[in-house]
Amino acid sequence: MVTVSLTGASREDAATVFGVLRTAFPTDRPSDDVPQEQPGDRSAVWSAEFEPTQEWIPTGPMPLEGSVTATLQGDYVAVDQLFEALSTTFAVEHWGAASGDQEKEVDLRLGTKE
Repeated sequence: MVTVSLTGASREDAATVFGVLRTAFPTDRPSDDVPQEQPGDRSAVWSAEFEPTQEWIPTGPMPLEGSVTATLQGDYVAVDQLFEALSTTFAVEHWGAASGDQEKEVDLRLGTKE
């Protein structure tokens, strides 16, 4: 399993990113689950878990209204598979990574692919 956390995104952009990942991989969220805005000034953080599989369904480029910060956390192979899926759909800027014995965390900035 890979935990995906999105910040700095509109509700619509978060829904787009999760929709792409939901198309490619099984998730812990039902298909009709969409990110909801919370009242107040706080930045929203949306998260979901995805189970990467060897065979995933790639999608074409999808537009985003703005940039989205994404953090992927899980085992090495699973994180790499989600990274690959996001890279086929969005422009991806790699911001950083932290590695451990069994897991890694990758910070990304997603935008519209040109």
